[in-house]
Amino acid sequence: MNPRPAGTARLVALQLLARVLDQGASLAEAEVDTRLPDPRDRSFARFLAFGVLRWLSALEWLAAQLLRRPLKARDRDLQRLILIGLFQLWQEGAADHAAVNECAESARTLDKPWAVPLINAVLRRFQRERGDLLARLAGRDEGFAHPPWLLHALQQDWPDHWRAIVAANNQAGGMWLRVRRDADRATLNGQLAEAGFTTALHPDAPDALRVEPAVSVEALPGFSSGLVSVQDPAAQLAAGLLELAPGQRVLDACAAPGGKTCHILERAPDVRLTALDLRPDRLERVRENLARLGLDRHAGLRLAVADAAEPAGWWDGIPYQRILLDAPCTATGVIRRHPEIKWLREPGQLARASQLQGRMLRRLWPLLDTGGILLYATCSVLKDENSRQIGQFVAHHPDAEVTAPDVDWGHPLEFGRQILPGERDMDGFYYAGLRKT
Repeated sequence: MNPRPAGTARLVALQLLARVLDQGASLAEAEVDTRLPDPRDRSFARFLAFGVLRWLSALEWLAAQLLRRPLKARDRDLQRLILIGLFQLWQEGAADHAAVNECAESARTLDKPWAVPLINAVLRRFQRERGDLLARLAGRDEGFAHPPWLLHALQQDWPDHWRAIVAANNQAGGMWLRVRRDADRATLNGQLAEAGFTTALHPDAPDALRVEPAVSVEALPGFSSGLVSVQDPAAQLAAGLLELAPGQRVLDACAAPGGKTCHILERAPDVRLTALDLRPDRLERVRENLARLGLDRHAGLRLAVADAAEPAGWWDGIPYQRILLDAPCTATGVIRRHPEIKWLREPGQLARASQLQGRMLRRLWPLLDTGGILLYATCSVLKDENSRQIGQFVAHHPDAEVTAPDVDWGHPLEFGRQILPGERDMDGFYYAGLRKT
């Protein structure tokens, strides 16, 4: 990517980084300053913020080698301005002169003109010492750009694959669409080609279509009319693994933002579907997606703000033949799309997520009809949330049988299958089907 340089975009990138690193917001929640009238500037600001968050620990290590003394806490905006400049010079391949000057001059806009020569000197020193610095960085854990606890967990869980996982996490994922089954694919492909997109199918997800270049959803032909939705192929596998059939009662226990909810209704319009989410604002996103696809008036659809782990408050006592538990998790399988996850998670959250997942499994299992399937899914690659979680559940529920789908994607484990980030251009996802015997 070679975006149009804009000094104000760097200041907006600083705002985004502050929202994430100081306030714990996700990049999806952080707003781009609307005072940037040019969409290229807004896109550039996000590009810079994503880049810094993707390589944060590596950039911080480089900055520490280049600064004669650490900056004070009140000057963390300058520290992050240096990180932006280092990212551009190292990873973006920006024009050196432009990147150095734009970053240095941005300090003036922050009312810190004294820092202009400092930033200029730091970035120019990186240019001179780049080879030596990067060689030293390659021998340090900071170069993997993952927090120590997560890097250790990946090494423990995936001793033969952790390097590939880390490498995939540090690259942006492609843009994948889910195409409605009743869409005229030939017409859609023609519209995409005419708009300048190239497309590719996916070997494992029949409804998936990759488009390049990646753009905002509003620029996609067919999006506003409900012909396509943005969804990674790994997430699209859920509907097929449920083995849906007409007339089934289906529960989507953690439905937001609604991609799998909509896909279930697209593939099996004759099911009776209950979709829950704990937060009203997140359930509203499900409603919006259903409405865009024309599925919001489906006769068998019920939406409810409810806690899936407390069925007494919402269950009508009639068993479900299919339950999708897309469980809350650390989301370590989608870091390539959300690099801030690396820095917003901590080990305690893994323990809490694992406890919640176990409780939801135990509380939802009695709602499943005999012969029915509960599909457990996470967008995590950590085994405490996945195969170990299902192993513990099966050990205490003799009426639970793990199904073995006839597929060749992912890694077969003792319990379930794991897709690792980047494999067949998919996000990291775990699936385990449990049939009630």
